[in-house]
Amino acid sequence: MTKKVLRFEIDLDFILIAINTPLKDYRVCHFINKYLHFDLYKMPDLEVDIYQGMNEPALFSIYHYQWETTETDFYFIANKGSEGYLIPEMREVDYFFMIKNFIDDTDLNTIISTLNRIPEIMAAVKIEPKKIKSRENLLF
Repeated sequence: MTKKVLRFEIDLDFILIAINTPLKDYRVCHFINKYLHFDLYKMPDLEVDIYQGMNEPALFSIYHYQWETTETDFYFIANKGSEGYLIPEMREVDYFFMIKNFIDDTDLNTIISTLNRIPEIMAAVKIEPKKIKSRENLLF
């Protein structure tokens, strides 16, 4: 009898920007709203089962904003939560800025450069989600 192997590849159809800053999440969102003219609002905490066998899922602060015209969703997610890190291999990252649905390169470059111009943000860098080991934690 021959074995059939099923390969499952996760579709990572989003852009991820790593943000480093010493500020609390609500303060960073205030500056993002001010500089990018967004209206990020707090959502219920993101629940992620980081460690198998734990009774309680880890909770991560998350904010959302949507461009109505293009239906592009923006999520601002804390990397450090109640029970550890959302992306444990990237402990040096404080927050992630996730962009779902279509965004053109000009708008993306404008967003990244504007984030880097915010004095309270030390760095904002685009990262490749496919290179992250625990990328499943970013699927919601």
